[in-house]
Amino acid sequence: MVDLPVSARAEAVVDLDAIRHNIEVLRAATAPGAAVMAVVKSDGYGHGAVAVGRAALEAGATWLGVCTLEEAMQLRHGGITAPVLCWLHLPDDDFTEAVAAGVDLSISSRRHLAGVLAGARRAGRPARLHLKADTGATRGGAQPTDWPDLLDDATKAVADGIAEVVAVWSHLANADVPDHPSNDLQKARLTTAWQAAKERGLSPIRHLANSAATLTRPDMHFDLVRPGIAVYGLDPLDRQPARSPLRPAMTLRCKVALVKRVPAGEGVSYGHEWTTPGETTLALLPIGYADGVPRRLGRDGRMQVLLGGVVRPVVGRVCMDQVMVDCGDDPVREGDAAVLFGSGDHGEPTAQDWADELGTIHYEIVTGLHWRRITRTVVGTGAPS
Repeated sequence: MVDLPVSARAEAVVDLDAIRHNIEVLRAATAPGAAVMAVVKSDGYGHGAVAVGRAALEAGATWLGVCTLEEAMQLRHGGITAPVLCWLHLPDDDFTEAVAAGVDLSISSRRHLAGVLAGARRAGRPARLHLKADTGATRGGAQPTDWPDLLDDATKAVADGIAEVVAVWSHLANADVPDHPSNDLQKARLTTAWQAAKERGLSPIRHLANSAATLTRPDMHFDLVRPGIAVYGLDPLDRQPARSPLRPAMTLRCKVALVKRVPAGEGVSYGHEWTTPGETTLALLPIGYADGVPRRLGRDGRMQVLLGGVVRPVVGRVCMDQVMVDCGDDPVREGDAAVLFGSGDHGEPTAQDWADELGTIHYEIVTGLHWRRITRTVVGTGAPS
């Protein structure tokens, strides 16, 4: 476990070697002939998009995926030249810079297409298009009734030399339940949409599989898979790290700010929801809900941390800036490192543990950290020196 920098109040340690390991697991699970796109949206799910993107590409991914135009350009400005797909934007966004930078753009409607083509004309180069079909998630993508008109417009743009149709794609709604009947329906609908594009003389690839489908449904891998959460070692099938081939890449930890010996009968934190049952040692951690530690995690003693090699309970309410840990009679020092969540290798809680306690998903845990006061430290091969 990496030592905390002396100046760090709290830090998230991101292990690039874990990212590489996870890409290797995903590549091994991918059907022959299909490429791997590592999804690095939301700043790499909180792990750092540029660093994660580079590590993923070095480990064998050949594409990166993001949500916004700003995220795509962050990768380009970070020196990444690999294919990047960006899929969520407004039709009146200015696509000039993205097209000029060779960013692939998702198209869900004729209006979206018109906006991208306007950017292509300004950029003076063809736009690279991924036409998105709504196959059943009912979010982005063109409905089947709108698909022929979108294909007609895209085909004309190709003939005019201002666009290239790279792919037809969609997104699964129930991939975490591999045998859910909607998965096969979405697969069939995507194939129908892809065949309609081919009938117009286009030659797009197909892509549909996310993390869960990459690991469980090779029949859906087609030409490209798009793992997201699995890249970061968080299992899309909700398996704990000890039972998953993936390795969590993030450890959240902070320094002990204060240690005090407290007599029996003292109420701790707001509302005095917990009272010391006997004389005990309390450690104050300078991290709270303003940093992304959910306030409700502190209820009923559900939150624990690894401190001094022992898993210890957080007592009292989680505050905006701090939590209190009951250390009993054990020796704990100010400046010691407390691990809030990590890989679980040392017995510490995991992001999956937090999610289970909160009735949510581990995606929300790692993307919900607030970076105003948390230092992100990147370690492993290729980490900045």
